[in-house]
Amino acid sequence: MSKYIELGFAKLDVDRVKRRGYCEAVFCECKSNDQLLKIFQSFKEINSNIIGTRCSSEQYRTLKKHFGSALNYDECARVVTLVQNEIEKVGEVAICSGGTGDIGVAQEAALSAEFYGSNVKKYYDIGVAGIHRLFNKIDEIKKANVVVVAAGMEGALASIIAGLVDIPVIAVPTSVGYGASLNGLSALLTMLNSCAEGISVVNIDNGYNAGYSANQINRLIEGKR
Repeated sequence: MSKYIELGFAKLDVDRVKRRGYCEAVFCECKSNDQLLKIFQSFKEINSNIIGTRCSSEQYRTLKKHFGSALNYDECARVVTLVQNEIEKVGEVAICSGGTGDIGVAQEAALSAEFYGSNVKKYYDIGVAGIHRLFNKIDEIKKANVVVVAAGMEGALASIIAGLVDIPVIAVPTSVGYGASLNGLSALLTMLNSCAEGISVVNIDNGYNAGYSANQINRLIEGKR
């Protein structure tokens, strides 16, 4: 039987590392401060590294009162981490964003990939409206094992990058854009309907899943599971 920690309101999956190779993430949104504290404390007591996504500034301040400088927080990405065991980082994941407005989602992907064991290089604000910015960086991007592309509006950047590289591309539609972008639906459909081969698409604004998947691919390529 798999093990878990019973907290009443949550069952913490402490066997996930054995089954899948990586620890469970804490989705902070919709959790009370008290619930979040108990979850973090329980993981800390078993000497686990901890990553929390969609963590508000208020939630971070509450956690910091109890865990102090051991916590790291990125307000843009809304990601909080507590690292108790050294993380061996290998390979390279390229994280690209279409515009500055997509950086929050791109940062969530970058921090997630780093947390689980990948080196990351970031290429932000290289969207199609000024495509020369992408062309100036494409040779560097090609050196990575996998690319994550976060883009809103029409979401075309993922297709263009996939047409230029011979490595896997993970596309993240973001909810950035005016009315007809439909909170990311337009970008999602563009990415799903791309004719450029080798694109995998995650849910709208789901930088965490993109970073997690990119890390899996990167570590497999590097022979590290």
